[in-house]
Amino acid sequence: MELCSDRAVAALDMSQNKSKDEEPFNSDGEYESLPPHVSVMTHMTAGAVAGILEHTVMYPVDSVKTRMQSLQPDPNAQYKSVYEALKRIIRTEGIFRPLRGLNITMIGAGPAHALYFACYERVKRSLSDVIQSGGNSHLANGVAGSVATVLHDAVMNPAEVIKQRMQMYNSPYRGLWDCIRTITYNEGVGAFYRSYSTQLTMNIPFQAVHFITYELMQEQLNPHRHYHPGSHILSGAAAGAVSAAVTTPLDVCKTLLNTQENIALSSMNVSGHLTGMANAVRTVYQLGGLSAFFKGVQARVIYQMPSTAIAWSVYEFFKYFLTKQQLPQEHEAGPRPL
Repeated sequence: MELCSDRAVAALDMSQNKSKDEEPFNSDGEYESLPPHVSVMTHMTAGAVAGILEHTVMYPVDSVKTRMQSLQPDPNAQYKSVYEALKRIIRTEGIFRPLRGLNITMIGAGPAHALYFACYERVKRSLSDVIQSGGNSHLANGVAGSVATVLHDAVMNPAEVIKQRMQMYNSPYRGLWDCIRTITYNEGVGAFYRSYSTQLTMNIPFQAVHFITYELMQEQLNPHRHYHPGSHILSGAAAGAVSAAVTTPLDVCKTLLNTQENIALSSMNVSGHLTGMANAVRTVYQLGGLSAFFKGVQARVIYQMPSTAIAWSVYEFFKYFLTKQQLPQEHEAGPRPL
C-alpha cells in the first residue's frame, strides 16, 4: 500500500509539473498582471518599437491610400487597385518613390506610440478596477483607447501633414526639411495642426472600435490572457480591418485638410486654405457625393490589417520579454522593507 501511495504521489507531482510547464507564463509572473510589476518605461519601450514597425512595414500601401483619396487626381495618378498603383508608381517614378516621407513617420511614430500604449495600459487598468473590480471592461478599453489617442495625435499630427504632402503625386518638396520650411513659411506653424480636430474626430472612434474589437477577440481566442502570438496577430488584424473600414469617411476629410489639394480646392473656388471638419465634409460631398467618402477604403483596410497585427504582436512580445527580464531581478532584490 505504501508503494502504491508513493507512486500516486509521484504521478500527481509529474502531472502538476507538466501543467506548469505548459503555461506560457506561470504564476511566478502572470503575463496579464504586468502593470503592478512593470514600470511605465517597459510599456513605452514596447509601444515605441511596435509603432515604428507598424508604420514602416506597410508604408508603401499607405502612400497608395493617400493618392487614392485624392478628390480630383491627375490623370497619371488614377489607380484601379493597390497592386496596380504600386506597380505604376515604381515603374514611372522610381523604386523608392512609395517610401517618400517614411523618415518623418519613423521620427513621429516612436514617441507617439510610446505615450499611446503607456497611457492605454494605465487608464485601462484604473478604470477596470473601478468598473469591473479589476476584470475586463469594454467601456474601460474604449475610454482608455480614446484618451491615449489624444496624446498620440498631438505628437503624430505634424508628422502626418508632412508625410501626406510628400506622398502626393507631383509633390513639390525636395525633401523633409524643404517641406517643413515651405509649410512654415507659407502657411504658418498652425498648418501642422490644421487637421488635429478632424484627426481626433476620426481616431477616437477608430481607437475605441479598435481596442474593443481586439479585447473581444482576445476573450474568444485567448481567454486566459497568456502570451500567444497567433491570437495577438488575428485579434490585431480583425481590429484593424473593422476600425479602418468604419472610419474611412473621416480619413478622406483628414487627407484633404492635410494635403490642401490644389486642383480640388480651385474647382470649388476656395481661396486660401481649407480649415475645419465641417468645411472638409462639405467639400468632399460637393466634389464626389457620398461615394467620395469611401475613396481609398480598400487600400486603408489592406494597410491597417497587417499594420495593426504587427503592432499588437510586437507590443505583446516586448511586454512579455521585458517582463520576464524584470521579474527575476525583483525576486533577487527580495521584498521591500516596510
